[in-house]
Formats: sequence, C-alpha cells, structure tokens
Amino acid sequence: MTMSQQSNRDILKVDGLKAYYQMNYFGVEREVRAVDDITMTVRKNEVYGIAGESSSGKTSFIKVLAAAIRPPLRVVAGSATYAFKSGTIDVAHASPEEIEAVRWKHLSYIMQGSMSVLNPVRRIGKTFKDFAQRPLGLSGRAFEERVVHHLSRLKLPPDVLKAYPHELSGGMRQRVTIGLATVCHPEFIIADEPTTALDVVVQKEVLSLIREIQQDMGSSVVFVTHDMSVHANMADRVGIIYAGRLVEEGPTRQMFFAPKHPYTAHLVASLPRIGDTTQRPALEGRPPNLADPPQGCRFHPRCPLAVEKCRTQTPPLEEVAPDQRSACWRWMDVEPLVKPSAPVGVVA
Repeated sequence: MTMSQQSNRDILKVDGLKAYYQMNYFGVEREVRAVDDITMTVRKNEVYGIAGESSSGKTSFIKVLAAAIRPPLRVVAGSATYAFKSGTIDVAHASPEEIEAVRWKHLSYIMQGSMSVLNPVRRIGKTFKDFAQRPLGLSGRAFEERVVHHLSRLKLPPDVLKAYPHELSGGMRQRVTIGLATVCHPEFIIADEPTTALDVVVQKEVLSLIREIQQDMGSSVVFVTHDMSVHANMADRVGIIYAGRLVEEGPTRQMFFAPKHPYTAHLVASLPRIGDTTQRPALEGRPPNLADPPQGCRFHPRCPLAVEKCRTQTPPLEEVAPDQRSACWRWMDVEPLVKPSAPVGVVA
C-alpha cells in the first residue's frame, strides 16, 4: 500500500503529540508529561481501542482528541488532525470557533458516567435540544421526529424525552448519552469508559449497541477502557499506552496472541479465562511519576526483560510485524502468554 493510499484511509493522524500539565503554585513550577510524543492513526470505519492502567495518560490523550483541552493541560508540541468530509482540522491548535463547527456534527464524545453528562434538573428532551438542535439545523416537529427515530434505534421509547435522569435506570441513562453523541451521525466518536459502573448484562448490551451504531453510520470510534476483554470483543486495532507513551499498537488478535511488548503481555495474562483457576501474576512496582519519568524505556523499572540499554536509551516505536508496532528493545524475546485456542477473557 502506498503512502497516499494509507493516508486516504485515515480519518485521524496524531503526529508527535505532547500535552503537559503545567502548573505554578506558590512560585513552584511543576510539569506533568501526561502525553509525551505519541504518533498514531485511526482509520475510517474502524474501532481503535486504547488500553492502559490508571494514570497512564489515556484520559489526557483523549481530551486532546476531543478538543476538550483546559488549563493546566496544554499542548506543547505535535498535532492531532482529522480528515472530515468538510475538510481537515488540527484540534490541538484550532480556534474555539473552528472546534464549535465540528463538535457533535463531525466529532462526538461519549463521556464516562451518564450522570456527569445529563443535567439532573433538566428533562432529557431539553438536553437533546441543547446538544443537537444547532448542529442538526432542525427545529420543532422535524427535530423531535429525528430524535424519536434515533432513540428507537437505541431501543428507547419516546417517553424518555419527558423524563428526568434520576427517573431512568443506569442502562437507560447510558443509552441516552450514546444517543446524544450519535444523533448527529458524526464521522468520529470518542468513547471514554462508557460501561463504567454498569452491571454485566447492561454492559454487554451497551457494547453491542455502540458497535451496531458504529457499523450503521460508518463512523470511526476510539474506545478507551482498561478492560482488555472489552477490547477483545470491540476493537479492530488496539494501542497500549504506558506512562504517557504509546508502547505497542496492532490488530487486536495479534496483540492478544502475539504481543511484542512485555507490558502488553502482562495485560493479556491478567485476564480471567474460563476453567483456569490459577492465580494471575501481579506486576511489581507502580507506574512512574510523570513529573519525573525514568530515563530510557519508562517501563524498565517493572520489566522482567530489562537490560542496561533499556535504562539509558528510549526505544523507538517501530514496525515489528505486519501492521504491528512496538517500543521495546527486546521485542523478539516477548513470549505470548495466551495460546490462540484459549478464550481471551470474559466480556464484562
């Protein structure tokens, strides 16, 4: 595939992105490198999963992708450029007016926790007007019919529009937030831990719903969760973030059965598997302080394969297999801990 062919397939291109929390309290300056030199692409009509443990930088990264950058978070280098049908836009440096022109209509965001999105004293119908009426350019009866039709696709009755958030179950509220994010048929959707705090049955329904909506609309989705079993069932490709950096990326099946980074191998090995009652290995240590990250590979203090080179030199993110990249000096020594015939997790 030529570079131009690959470029035509990409809807998002992130190039050398650095986003730091820059603070100055009582004369003391502090800089937290939450997103530190990430380069990646998301293709049209695909679900791209982002995984990593807490404090890895996932949320800060998607804040930039969602154009939700607020001080003290600042983009200090790089770009995040979308190729929408209406044109290209670098959301890392775009003006508020440019962001407003693409928000919800082209770029949408399913936020974590429905109650943090829905106004508790405002009916659902009013919230839909706040979110979608202007981007859709509809009003009155036409707008209401559009919303009711969209809700029916989400298996929600029209009466939901008259309800307050507290009158709905957790699953229904999450369906409403998905409806808000997709009613304008955006080209790109960012889903930030959309199944948090939902029970197992509702979680599976929500995941299926997001996948169905994505396929119906032909949208691209960045799906963020620490749960690798969800990625196994949702994502076409997965990117692993550790300490503010992308350490591995590749097709989902290869990431599970042939990981090329020891951190990815650990995440996959931690998954429960049917019939296996052995204790899961724990990863020693804790994520590094991003205000003072270690030299070399940031994973080396916890890595069982680390050598002196890992402690002093930063490994580049390079292609190590077809469509698979890894930032590890010893990627050839990473052994898969899951056999291809084994179940790769229980969908939670």
